[in-house]
Amino acid sequence: MPKVSIHPMVDNGVTVHSKPRFSGGTLVCKCKTDPVEVTVDSDYLFNHLCGCTQCWKPDGATFSMLAAVPRDKVKVTRHEEKLQVVDPSKVLHRYACKDCGVHMYGVVDKPDHVFHGFAFIHPELSRDAGYAPPTFAAFVSSAIDGGVAPSDMAWLRGRLRELGVEPYDCYSPELMDIVATHAAKASGVLQA
Repeated sequence: MPKVSIHPMVDNGVTVHSKPRFSGGTLVCKCKTDPVEVTVDSDYLFNHLCGCTQCWKPDGATFSMLAAVPRDKVKVTRHEEKLQVVDPSKVLHRYACKDCGVHMYGVVDKPDHVFHGFAFIHPELSRDAGYAPPTFAAFVSSAIDGGVAPSDMAWLRGRLRELGVEPYDCYSPELMDIVATHAAKASGVLQA
């Protein structure tokens, strides 16, 4: 049976356990000294795994773990000077630690973009437990771009389902509804 590391927090069963009224925490990079710290004053929403090749992943993992939070609830509280945008040409500006390479958060600076009001974070960097586990996997086919053999994809999708993480090749239906609503408002089909 083919086996790839999906993500350390799900490989042996989902190890994330939510607490009622989780209200945020502090994300910490992997530096042993002077780590970057980012305070998030919000629940971590839409926690999911992502198979794209742009997001930061723990060593050996095929998927990253991402959640969305209101952009105005994210604040760099220690060592902001160590952060840099990984690739300024991308729509999502991923801020990473210059020393350890860990992506701390990502934002879209275009005000008319559907995700402008969000920041995307990596929940496993949180020193505070209690956020919800990932409930879906986005861009699963992109795992092939990351090195997974096409012949292993049926196994991978099956394993994600066993873990309770529904695989998609886009976002979850709830996030796709947000994208479609934004597009309908922008085109005038829906009134703001």
